[in-house]
Amino acid sequence: MKTAIYLAAGAALLLSAAGASAEVRFGIMNEAYPPFFTKDATGKWVGWEIELMEAVCAEMKETCSIVDMSWDGLIPGLQSKKFDVIWSSMSITDERMKTIAFTDKYYNTPSKLIGAQDGKTGTTVDDVSGKTIGIQVSTIQTEYYKKYYASAASEKTYATLDEALQDLAAGRVDYVFGDSIPLMTFLQSDFGKDCCEDKGNVKDDPEVLGQGIGGGLRKEDTELLAKLNAAIAAVRASGKYAEISKKYFDFDPYGE
Repeated sequence: MKTAIYLAAGAALLLSAAGASAEVRFGIMNEAYPPFFTKDATGKWVGWEIELMEAVCAEMKETCSIVDMSWDGLIPGLQSKKFDVIWSSMSITDERMKTIAFTDKYYNTPSKLIGAQDGKTGTTVDDVSGKTIGIQVSTIQTEYYKKYYASAASEKTYATLDEALQDLAAGRVDYVFGDSIPLMTFLQSDFGKDCCEDKGNVKDDPEVLGQGIGGGLRKEDTELLAKLNAAIAAVRASGKYAEISKKYFDFDPYGE
């Protein structure tokens, strides 16, 4: 009789575990990257990318959480299973796809140079010749610099975009090179509009700059990948994507 009770209890536990939905952990960079993610006064992560994550999780009917760490620790953190999805404005590139898988894109942004207001406007090699370009480490812009600008300009790398922007405002670098949306957000701030201006978007190179921004996953997590892609598509089709975007942008960040 006791054996039967133990077996029944064990079966119930197995059924309960099988029916439970595991938490999906989203990894983001542990610095403010407005308007995509930043912490509010209470320490909670907020922003466009956070709201999109919440909408995608609701569509998947999953419980989700956020794990934050340094930008250059995101891919190693994913591979060591500290979280399940990189959701941190990471560009989909062929080089990264050698290591991880990506969802379909959920937004797109060109790359841009910004610089001092009294500096030269333009993004050609001749325009930046002899200048110093500030770039966040381990980004697609670093690879673009190596391919196009390294012969003419110097590079100064930073752990965070905010550090690069501070050096630009202080005149310690001539340009900052990065994704256009956060750079334009900086230029519209009280700090940015007093010092700096838009120098233009660089010539596109999808091989280096990628095919948009997507969520990064371990290659073996094919079931979660399919669920995320379906949820991203559903959020766009339902109008929720546009509803969230209107809070932050006067354009559709999905791009081409």
